[in-house]
Amino acid sequence: MAGKVKWVTDIEKSVLINNFEKREWVPVTESEDWNFYWMSIQTIRNVFSVDTGYRLSDEQLVNHFPNHYELTRKDLMIKNIKRYRKELEKEGSPLAEKDENGKYVYLDFVPVTFMLPADYNLFVEEFRKNPSSTWIMKPCGKAQGKGIFLINKLSQIKKWSRDSRTSTFVAASSGKEAYVISLYIDNPLLIGGKKFDLRLYVLVTTYRPLKCYMYKLGFCRFCTVKYTPSTSELDNMFVHLTNVAIQKHGDDYNHVHGGKWTVSNLRLYLESTRGKEVTNRLFDQIHWIVVQSLKAVAVNASPSLTSSTANDRILKYSLINDTLNIVTPNGEIPDCRWNRSPPREALGNYQVLYDEEQAQSESAERDLRSRSGQLLGSKGTKGSAGARPAAATWK
Repeated sequence: MAGKVKWVTDIEKSVLINNFEKREWVPVTESEDWNFYWMSIQTIRNVFSVDTGYRLSDEQLVNHFPNHYELTRKDLMIKNIKRYRKELEKEGSPLAEKDENGKYVYLDFVPVTFMLPADYNLFVEEFRKNPSSTWIMKPCGKAQGKGIFLINKLSQIKKWSRDSRTSTFVAASSGKEAYVISLYIDNPLLIGGKKFDLRLYVLVTTYRPLKCYMYKLGFCRFCTVKYTPSTSELDNMFVHLTNVAIQKHGDDYNHVHGGKWTVSNLRLYLESTRGKEVTNRLFDQIHWIVVQSLKAVAVNASPSLTSSTANDRILKYSLINDTLNIVTPNGEIPDCRWNRSPPREALGNYQVLYDEEQAQSESAERDLRSRSGQLLGSKGTKGSAGARPAAATWK
């Protein structure tokens, strides 16, 4: 090995520091030469701002793509997905197929969403089509459930915009953050009568070509209060939002397990109640959504490294460990000329979610076989040419 990796971070989390020290990497300051910098979001913005003009050397890695906000900001995410759909339509892609009601067959994975105040008139038009519907409002750039609320009357938006002097609905022209408003999914899958969401970790090593990995040890987070679509509970966030930052203040919050299940436990539950075939199809569709979302934006996300339970710490330590094994093979100093396909034994708890180079190679092979009049092999897509690619294409 030519030398030790020099690391720096501005996030003092044990799951990070312990992984660096385990590899006997050398800690340095940001003003010194470094090879690996685990940056906070604010640092990423500052370092890679237009004003600094900073560019990474061939021996440097960071934990974010500089324009990560294209995915993590709610308004930009929906904008990119809508644009991606339109581009596929223009290309005549089978992925952009619509049904008789005008809904996307394969890309209908986000609810009807508008930006406020920019799309207010469009939202009102949609709202009046079904005035009994419930909508959820979220500030575009906030996290941990901050600023989220539900509405079922237009008057509630008007009252909110009048009452809140700091509201971005009023002050959008000042450059402050806007809101997104989405049709609320009022019939969610419940377990024990409670809502839950999934926390899945995806590592993206390159975007051109796209290569990403899904971590097997994700988890789901539960609300502490049973779900009801009743309008009398619209203001009860313990019913509607799964964020730990909110649920930990509830009377029924369990500080031992944090109201969480592992993804493997979730799969076992679903297989026992819905069957293995349905469960496999569900996770296949989740993988599909992840890949299409990444294709719609050229960015990375920002997982929380805060641990609320002992199991959290174990999971996130393993997550960082496996991530570093992929992006710095054998603990060596980064080199942009690396072969970016690590051996299977180096993946740990990751599995390849999508490899664009491999997919293109397989596609070319299928085309060649087709032109030669041969039947498609086992790696071919299922169904007709217009069907969604088989799962093997992105796993």
